[in-house]
Amino acid sequence: MRKLLGLGLLLLTLSACALFSNRDPLNISVVGIEPLPSQDMEVRFAVTLRVQNPNETAIAYNGVALDLEVNDQPLASGVSNQQGTLQRFSETTLTVPVSVSAFSMLRQTLGLSQARSLDGLPYVLHGKLAGGPFGTMRFVERGRLELTGPNASGW
Repeated sequence: MRKLLGLGLLLLTLSACALFSNRDPLNISVVGIEPLPSQDMEVRFAVTLRVQNPNETAIAYNGVALDLEVNDQPLASGVSNQQGTLQRFSETTLTVPVSVSAFSMLRQTLGLSQARSLDGLPYVLHGKLAGGPFGTMRFVERGRLELTGPNASGW
């Protein structure tokens, strides 16, 4: 009887997990970066994300975490305890404070000194939108930083 009950519980758990796998991934993009007050050995920014829910169900969230890599090197990380609900087929913006340590800036400077061009540096933004034990959604945004051209500021 115990084995049958255990098997039934296992099947119920697996079928519940299958319900969560039918979600489409969130569409997340960086839409703004603003400077924040910084301290001695760090630089801080507010990164604004646009989060779009292409699913038929609302997604409740209770935290955001970000890690940013530029030129294949870690640069910044940040967390926010923002919470809310992203309704079905809707979007919102979230602002997350991120910190860049002096060590990260030094590592980036050394890496950039070996780069042939500052144009088209690859970046990767890893993050997660926390939503409970089974609702955490991870995301990755990749792109290239265009630091030269008509919109780039000169020295």
